[in-house]
Amino acid sequence: MKEPLNFGVFYAPFHPIGQDPTLALEYDLERVEALDRFGFDEAWFGEHHSGGYEIISCPEIFIAAAAQRTRRIRLGTGVVSLPYHNPWLLADRLVTLDHLTRGRLIFGAGPGALPTDAYVLGIDPVEQRRMMEESLEAILALFRGEEPVTRKTDWFQLNEARLQVQPHQWPHPEVAVAAMVSPSGPRLAGKYGTSLLSLSMSAANEGFAAIGKAWGVVEEQAAKAGNPEPDRASWRVLGTMHLAETREQAIDDCTYGLQEFAGYFGGGAGFVPLAENTNGKPQSRREFVESYAQSDSVVIGTPDDAIDYIEGLLDQAGGFGTFLLLGHDWASPERTLNSYRLFAQYVIPHFKGRLAAPRASHEWAVGKREEIFGRAGEAVVKAHKQHVAETEASP
Repeated sequence: MKEPLNFGVFYAPFHPIGQDPTLALEYDLERVEALDRFGFDEAWFGEHHSGGYEIISCPEIFIAAAAQRTRRIRLGTGVVSLPYHNPWLLADRLVTLDHLTRGRLIFGAGPGALPTDAYVLGIDPVEQRRMMEESLEAILALFRGEEPVTRKTDWFQLNEARLQVQPHQWPHPEVAVAAMVSPSGPRLAGKYGTSLLSLSMSAANEGFAAIGKAWGVVEEQAAKAGNPEPDRASWRVLGTMHLAETREQAIDDCTYGLQEFAGYFGGGAGFVPLAENTNGKPQSRREFVESYAQSDSVVIGTPDDAIDYIEGLLDQAGGFGTFLLLGHDWASPERTLNSYRLFAQYVIPHFKGRLAAPRASHEWAVGKREEIFGRAGEAVVKAHKQHVAETEASP
């Protein structure tokens, strides 16, 4: 069999305006507990500071809380916006979190996605990727702890910096660099030997971060840096879906919140185009979902649809190690958990190779029915006759 895929969920998170923030964050924690029970491998949490929709401001704090409610699932920062933080202080926090999670931490890093966050901080978006690389290089040097780190840039300075506690994981937590559209993420992953976190919500993206192109950039940059050949198992790819028992039920489920989600991404975040009206007339909530479901980049359907989509994505990419579901509020909490349950029950075992052995054993037993069960029946009849004979012979 092929190497099994891993699976996780990536939470920005998305909570429509009007929800109580306290209850929304509690719901996020409850979802992670469910993922842990269902056997998902990972859960990721983002960092955002404006817009009112993606309301986790510090993934490290959230992970610390989630770690106390879960047992085995790995927990990733998805992602920390490096230009917003001093790299020494950030590395120190991550090491603390690595110990508190007993080594379940994954450090996901990015330049920052929301322009409004950068605006408030007075950071020029043009400089964010350069700043991210400067920070990432310093953090990796601090993690390795080979010698004191001295760095001076136009936005941070380190003088003989070292970590007073080394990471729990050896040599340090897994580091994953985010990629959405530009080639900067794949370039950094190859140059610094990190994992790649492909977060574009459109499989049809044609940029250098596109699924069909990203790994080639990683391999090219790794070769230039003299690094070992990168392992595709370290590549994570994001997909967007909601599952139900039937496609009709899945569409019904998504009338709960898909329209608000698309409104945010087409407006406040500006990433995803809105579904168009039919004949220039306003769409009903169901018509909106039906239109959205026709996109090649989403699955609103059954576990079989999800399997077909992931297999197509694997072919398009040439292989990767982890598939991440985008966490969203398209459906009610009950139907969202049902979607995760269906995914865990039917999709995960398909790609983990857990179904072949029971199926082969069953087919073998059926094929042996005439040969084996006939003799077993004869044995029962013989035992019955022997018992009767012995009983009749008794005084």
